[in-house]
Amino acid sequence: MEQPLTQRADQPLKPRGKRQSRARTRQHLAPNPAPPATQDARPSADVPVPEPRPVDTQKVDTPKSQDQNAENPKSGAAPNPPKDPDLPSDEESRQKSPKPPEPPETEREPEPPAVAPTPTPKPATTTPESQPPAVAPQPTPKPAEAGDEEKMLPDPRSADLPADKMPAEEVACRERLKTLGVEFEEHKAESNPEIGCSIPYPIVLKSLGKSIAIAPGTELNCPMAEAAARFAADVIQPAAKAEFGADLKSIGQASAFVCRPRNGTRKLSEHAFGNALDTASFTLSDGRTIEVGPAPPEKDGKFLDAVRKAACGPFKTVLGPGADADHALHFHLDLEPRRHGGTFCQ
Repeated sequence: MEQPLTQRADQPLKPRGKRQSRARTRQHLAPNPAPPATQDARPSADVPVPEPRPVDTQKVDTPKSQDQNAENPKSGAAPNPPKDPDLPSDEESRQKSPKPPEPPETEREPEPPAVAPTPTPKPATTTPESQPPAVAPQPTPKPAEAGDEEKMLPDPRSADLPADKMPAEEVACRERLKTLGVEFEEHKAESNPEIGCSIPYPIVLKSLGKSIAIAPGTELNCPMAEAAARFAADVIQPAAKAEFGADLKSIGQASAFVCRPRNGTRKLSEHAFGNALDTASFTLSDGRTIEVGPAPPEKDGKFLDAVRKAACGPFKTVLGPGADADHALHFHLDLEPRRHGGTFCQ
């Protein structure tokens, strides 16, 4: 090929010969830094000839670098980690997949020492558990408290004992009972020092008047027997005549003297002194029987209400259906002394 005329304009044109061609070839082969810079700036036909050579050298260099990268994993395992981005994805996954399970193994190894100290506080927890037995002996005083509950609260009447001679007031009370037509029998003194029950001069009633019987046998003190006889003659008999047109024939009692405390308390009941009478039913001369209960027939209810209301006054305590479950089937009547002569009627 021929070179451009610009480079050698001052020289005359000469026929090309073999020597000139050899010289030119030598110039092309010689490395001159200056001419390629001028050749890049100027458009010449010779520029593309030297330019492909560095490009070719780069292409040759790139496979070498790839070959080196391919040879490095085979030579040793140390250079592999930093050159992982140049490796294919399959090889990276194979190299990285076995490595992640290694950290969990190292993490599991320190865990046992972390669990090992935990059993040490467990014996500490067991030691306080042994302390409750020290509190267990507390139930021992409970039986002592149960024994105290069996003992009733003191009552001055518990010390009453019969004298060698019956007091005048007891004799007078018996004379009044005979005047009312009450049949009775003397009974030996009742006394229970352990509980506190006491009746120094008890009597057993056979009737509450000339025509009013009481059953079963009723043991009371004389003042209570007199109060029951007067109430039967003055209140129950007229109420039965007015409501039913018949006379009162007998009274069925549910409880008289019983040595016991009040239900659910440590206080002695008035029954423990023969000072209370529980009335459960009334029998009339025509054979009718009126029983005390929470829901009596209408006519029976009127009669029972009249008797119950009239009892509050002659007796200091009156209880019946509606007061509590213990008095749902009878009237409780007693002469318990109260402050200022008051009454408790419910």
